Amino acid sequence: MIEHLRHPQGAPEKLVAQLDQDRPGSGSQRKGGSELSIGILLWPRFPLLSLSGLTDALRHAADIGDQSRPIRCQWKVLGTPGQRVLSSSGLDVPVDSDLSHPERFDYIAVIGGLMDTLDQVPKSYTAFLHQAAAAKVPLIGLCTGSFVLARNGLMEGRTACVHAYHGDDWKQRFPNLRFVTNSDFLIDKDRITCAGGISVLELAIHLIGLHCGPDRAGKVVHQMTVAKNTSSSFVDRRKALGYASSSNRRLHEAVMLMEKHMAEPLEIEAIAQLVGTSKRQLERIFVVETRNTPAQFYRQVRLRFGRWLLVSSDRQIGEIAFECGFADAPHFIRQFQSAFGLSPGKLRRALEKDELADLL
Repeated sequence: MIEHLRHPQGAPEKLVAQLDQDRPGSGSQRKGGSELSIGILLWPRFPLLSLSGLTDALRHAADIGDQSRPIRCQWKVLGTPGQRVLSSSGLDVPVDSDLSHPERFDYIAVIGGLMDTLDQVPKSYTAFLHQAAAAKVPLIGLCTGSFVLARNGLMEGRTACVHAYHGDDWKQRFPNLRFVTNSDFLIDKDRITCAGGISVLELAIHLIGLHCGPDRAGKVVHQMTVAKNTSSSFVDRRKALGYASSSNRRLHEAVMLMEKHMAEPLEIEAIAQLVGTSKRQLERIFVVETRNTPAQFYRQVRLRFGRWLLVSSDRQIGEIAFECGFADAPHFIRQFQSAFGLSPGKLRRALEKDELADLL
């Protein structure tokens, strides 16, 4: 699982920190207010699991509850509009956005297909990948997408994560390129490669946690995992959430309750009762697993939601304050300033001047 992951040449947090600094036109214009935006290129005979794992994780993180609106996260299948791409299972998927302006996305993800179809794409696809690389947009290779990147000279000086089944294929095709087979995914500078299959969920949750916060990652784990009383799920909850231990059912349920009650926050004692424990025990769980008390974690969730509303809407600050559960605008402003180092008003002004990347 993720504990075997290695990050050569720098931690993933540094990559995320650089996303809004390395490219012109970043900020709200690029992402439309979303916190995580991914453009997806599908190669012929691609695996549906890789596409559905990525997009389903994003849609759970993107909205409140199970409404599935692409708000806080966005994704597009890129290619030639009007065409459809055939998957390895025989089902096809429509293209919904053209190959232009890669800088509008945080990442461009390539989902490779069967090995004998890797060269069966228009030249515009590979040209777009080089355009994205030139614009310093990080590239993701899912399943045999790592082979696509390598074939196009986009893995030079980097290590790839390859499924063990394709280890010999990699050796034969790219004898001079490093690879590993003992990880779910690997982040090497501005290239991210993933073995495919269920490992795609691990990567999606990791990126959601980095960009949108541990509460969003926790929601994805909660929504996409059936078993509640065991840590033997297909998703490694501990790393996905960024907690010391995240297999605790009460923690997940408490976070879900916080999300559902942001405008009118619940008392921590009430949350404890609803998840079947005492206030003192719930506080112990949160401190051990998140290094925050439930009240501190709850406030962070509401403030992040408020920051997103400031970036993605034109609502008045007072209205946002009430929607995030603060008694009045001055209280919200003080808490916001303390959490993010700038006031909501300054954030809005920077947004209007397209200076958001320098502040966030």
